[in-house]
Amino acid sequence: MSVSRRRFLGLGGAGTAAVLLGTGSWDASTTFAAPKAGNPFTLGVASGDPRHDGVVLWTRLAPDPFAVDGRAGMPARPVRVEYEVSRDPLFRHVVRRSSVVATPELGHSVHPEVHGLAPDREYYFRFRTAGEISPIGRTKTTPQPLANPRELRFAFASCNAWQDGYFTAYEHLANEDLDLVVHLGDYLYESGVKTNRRGVVTDPRFHTETFDLARYRLQYSLYKSELPLQQAHARFPWIQTIDDHEVENNWAGDLSQADTEPDQDPAVFRVRRAQAFQAMYENMPLRHDQMPSGPDVKLHRRLPYGRLADITMLDTRQYRSDQPCGDGASAVCDDRFDPDNTMLGGKQRKWLLDGFRQSRARWQVLGNQAPMGQTDWEPGPTTHVWLDPWDGYVAERNQVLAAAQDSGVRNLVVITGDRHQNYALDLKRDFADPASRVVGTEFVGTSITSGGDGADTTPQGENFLAANPHLKFFNAQRGYVRVTVDRQRWRSDFRVVPYVTTPGAPISTRASYVVEDRRPGVQAL
Repeated sequence: MSVSRRRFLGLGGAGTAAVLLGTGSWDASTTFAAPKAGNPFTLGVASGDPRHDGVVLWTRLAPDPFAVDGRAGMPARPVRVEYEVSRDPLFRHVVRRSSVVATPELGHSVHPEVHGLAPDREYYFRFRTAGEISPIGRTKTTPQPLANPRELRFAFASCNAWQDGYFTAYEHLANEDLDLVVHLGDYLYESGVKTNRRGVVTDPRFHTETFDLARYRLQYSLYKSELPLQQAHARFPWIQTIDDHEVENNWAGDLSQADTEPDQDPAVFRVRRAQAFQAMYENMPLRHDQMPSGPDVKLHRRLPYGRLADITMLDTRQYRSDQPCGDGASAVCDDRFDPDNTMLGGKQRKWLLDGFRQSRARWQVLGNQAPMGQTDWEPGPTTHVWLDPWDGYVAERNQVLAAAQDSGVRNLVVITGDRHQNYALDLKRDFADPASRVVGTEFVGTSITSGGDGADTTPQGENFLAANPHLKFFNAQRGYVRVTVDRQRWRSDFRVVPYVTTPGAPISTRASYVVEDRRPGVQAL
């Protein structure tokens, strides 16, 4: 891998050598001996960002994942980690065998990027260190860029609140027949956890809100210690981004949610953001390109699935302007129409719109954090909306949707998290104009656990359906969305569990909606 001088000098506090050793860009020296410290694979294994010729693998060495210093029981020295990639789960046909170095600068995580694999093929992988062998992971490469695959099967999920319930939905997700998983943010919540899901007081180590690196690492260990989450990671390659709670609720650019305080210094928040981003990278299967440089990280990226689909991941937090009218919700906030307000920032927006013009994919999929379509709270003449999602940034939303139509995007489908509710809705070029054309489709997926057990419908949901004629489906249970997309049709199955506050919930399909090729908008199946 070549590293530009600018990138080399901008690798931040983790250190260039630590990063390149952990990604496999430099070979791991045999002089790095592994300590005998018990099972180091307590947080499982994962793979991510699949391409037609390779994938990134991940594990983090953590014999004591809940160590209060955030070091997970590891010594303050590098450790060599071997890995193998095989065509079969018994590792009789190994196609890659190498090693990387887990360094204390990156929390003893490793992110080897494996190249030279065959397209559209299933592989198995595992790690080894100190005589211990990790669980086996399964991954899959994508089709060649010019291939025309028959079908793509994936699921998307968001919003894992440990204290709100059991991750049962991930156990069911791990048993699906999928090519990949897309996670749309709020992988964890930064707030302290004082009681567990049975109302029992937790260990004091988890009581405080996360502000520094050690505490963020501890929070990731709490979440990643959940077996269903480990199973879902080990079963499929994930494509991940973040929303707000990986750092702080409703943060916007350099501004924390406390930005209304006159003595709030954005520089203080940038320090917190840098700590959060480093812990995020250490605990997710992300490539070297997503390695943070202090408080900055590039998470927007485009991953093709042959010519069938382009999966375009957005970052609607890092470059956005402050929420209008002091955040919250409003029916009288004119500032939400300000053309200078942005969710994406100028550079990311240009990159997105250029992608619309250049893409030849049949389906253009936007991985988006907060709902893009209008969600009016109240039936009647007023429009009462939350200001943190795209409803607070109307001019840019209209610009993006108009550009998709004007650029000839064949099928625009936005997949979204954040809301803890399931929606299927039409995207209109201008929601203020009842006659405006439908130019795309949005599927909003509910939370894995956030909000507790949930309900099939709520009074809020009834208001949403009455106030938003473009909204075709509402549900407030927990779960994920399973997608099957082929050359003629997109199908979203809303997979839900009846409860999360006790373990063992069954899974069912609450509803299915489809989008037909060249016919924007949702239809009930």
